[in-house]
Amino acid sequence: MRASRLLSVLLLLQNRGRMTAEELAAELEVSVRTVYRDVEALSAAGVPVYADRGRTGGYQLVDGYRTRLTGLTEEEAQSLSLAGLPGAASELGLGTVLAAAQLKLHAAMPAELRAGASKISERFYLDVPGWHRGIESLPRLSELADAVWHGRRIKVRYERWGQRKVERVLAPLGLILKAGNWYLAARCDGTDRTYRVSRIEELEELGETFERPSDFDLARYWREWSEQFEKRMYSRTAVVRLNEFARILLPFYLGAVGARALREADTEPDESGWLTMELPVEPGESAVGELLRFGGNLEVLEPADLRERLAEEIRRMGARYG
Repeated sequence: MRASRLLSVLLLLQNRGRMTAEELAAELEVSVRTVYRDVEALSAAGVPVYADRGRTGGYQLVDGYRTRLTGLTEEEAQSLSLAGLPGAASELGLGTVLAAAQLKLHAAMPAELRAGASKISERFYLDVPGWHRGIESLPRLSELADAVWHGRRIKVRYERWGQRKVERVLAPLGLILKAGNWYLAARCDGTDRTYRVSRIEELEELGETFERPSDFDLARYWREWSEQFEKRMYSRTAVVRLNEFARILLPFYLGAVGARALREADTEPDESGWLTMELPVEPGESAVGELLRFGGNLEVLEPADLRERLAEEIRRMGARYG
């Protein structure tokens, strides 16, 4: 562990030039005191590292010194697939491994490629979660990822919708990060299913492995499952009238479902600018809350029960606000 960290210190100084002890400690997620000891160990081993004193000082290597100890370990090479998702890598327990792999890769590049790689990372940044939400922090996620990676069966206690608790024995096949939320794809009783990781209350490894299905493709499974989930979620169709402002809001409020419905609308706005179209909606009260967000910019024509329920809620709100 320490040898790997010493190499990381060396590569950080090689790639970035002068760095303070505090900066090194933050990068390596260790104490400043540990950095002091590591730098002393490097110096004792003959690495030409020296310290500049003062407020603008720090550690750096003698000009021209470069190490060639840049071979990737198997774990580091595997972690590079998460290179654009540092937050997700950290949640999976691979944050420091990924950082070490990127350092080695950067150090092994020719100077012109290294400059180009740095330029890209300085100018482009991928932020996966939607606004006002982060990636879920889940204490069992790294344990779950380990079971997925090594093909080990697990027993979980899971909270289903409606707060019903169930126990399941699973063969975990893959983890998916969707809009900041983690999901587990797993085989249970011969059927592939999806579980929200935040609803897993207890997890126990059973000490036995399973043979991963040769025909299972995680990306295809998630794509097909997502399409079916969307159909189940938006199981009703409403006929609505929208003005121009509501049409602008539609993709923001209903996401891909609203944007697709708008693209597929086969009518044109009338003389007053209102467009009549079909819109997928959720069943029950969810649709009421969703459509009320549009205010007076949207009118539901059909079905009659949804129109009446909206009218009833609007009357109740009117009475509340006088």
